Amino acid sequence: MGTLTMKFGGASVGTTAALMQVVSILLQERERWQKMIVVVSALEGVTDSLIEASHLAQLSNRRGYRRIVATLRTRHLTLVDNLPLNPDERVELQAEIDRLLFDMLDICQMIAENGGDTVPAQTIDAVISVGERLATRIVATLMRHNGLRGVALDATEVIVTDDTFGNARPNMELTRERIRMNLMPMLERSIIPVITGFIGSTPDGKPTTLGRGGSDYSASIIGVCTEADEVWMWSSVDGMMSTDPQHIDSARVIPYLSYEEVAELAYFGARILHARMIEPLHEGNIPLHVKNIFKPQNPGTIVFRSPPRSDHYIKAVTAIQGIGLSSDQSGTLVEITDVVNTTLDKTIGSPADIMITAQSLSRSFMTVVIPTSAGPDAVHSVLMELEKVLASRPGVAHWRVMPVSIITAIGPAMDWTPRVTAHIFEVLDD
Repeated sequence: MGTLTMKFGGASVGTTAALMQVVSILLQERERWQKMIVVVSALEGVTDSLIEASHLAQLSNRRGYRRIVATLRTRHLTLVDNLPLNPDERVELQAEIDRLLFDMLDICQMIAENGGDTVPAQTIDAVISVGERLATRIVATLMRHNGLRGVALDATEVIVTDDTFGNARPNMELTRERIRMNLMPMLERSIIPVITGFIGSTPDGKPTTLGRGGSDYSASIIGVCTEADEVWMWSSVDGMMSTDPQHIDSARVIPYLSYEEVAELAYFGARILHARMIEPLHEGNIPLHVKNIFKPQNPGTIVFRSPPRSDHYIKAVTAIQGIGLSSDQSGTLVEITDVVNTTLDKTIGSPADIMITAQSLSRSFMTVVIPTSAGPDAVHSVLMELEKVLASRPGVAHWRVMPVSIITAIGPAMDWTPRVTAHIFEVLDD
């Protein structure tokens, strides 16, 4: 077969057992695919630790960020010690881990010396991208030990983005050119590139990141630009679920989804996938498989343009936190919309993607979706900032702000099945 891009999440590379499972899958798929590309996330929880380290550096808390670096070093070296490597491979990998962490420590020390608000955003991105660099070195070394031609490659060499640090968007034309120069020759020589997810760089080489969960986005960008036949996402769950299994015991795997359906799922609360990763795959008409690293024999979920007809009018239900604004006045929403977009841009790095409004003669209501990729504290941060702005702007002072929960029902025919819509409102009651 042709080209396969596989992305392995943090839970897939965080333990010896999981890493050996990764190698087993790669060995099996090597027999079936002519070319393979691997995209790797940081070990589970590492990116959060790196974000904390960058914040502590901005506060000049040297003890705090040094403690985090020491903890990360111990975690990665312990993982390497437990892998079946020969002594030379182990020593070389340990030295590479130390080099990456000491370089990051130097950046943190520079941030601490310069202090707080003067730190360039690209410097923060350089710190929080280290987790993926560590993970790719470990995976590539283990692959070589098992007879696979794995080579670690930083995505700064292949993915070109704009300069929206922390939430960058790819320049697909320049990315295709970089991939043609730096990645395709490796594939032609039967090398399996192990590429850092989450990371890119501006055209002049400044490091960027693609937002939380951006490794998924990296996989779809690379899949499209290499004209991959399929993209596979490996995680610790059986596929895309009908609802959150942590809260609803009857949650089931959805065997087939359309690109539109999975995009809605990703945006409105399904944390398995990055919401922005679907668009490139949709445009390239590349099938996406979501599979469990620990149960590779299970079919998981397949996403493509025209899935088989489903008996379920509602395929999935999600819940996500958002911000609600209400006013006992009716009229133009231009000023409050501008306030909301400016506040979101300042707080989470982007204006509102989804804004829901409703008005009557005497009331106005607006809901803003805060995407899960904005991070766990985003709703609280936006809420606090909006309250300050509303209090300081007489033209919008009559608006009240509150946290809300947004429940989303997703299915193939929601817009022309009024009976189902009526039943949803009946279930919601008041």
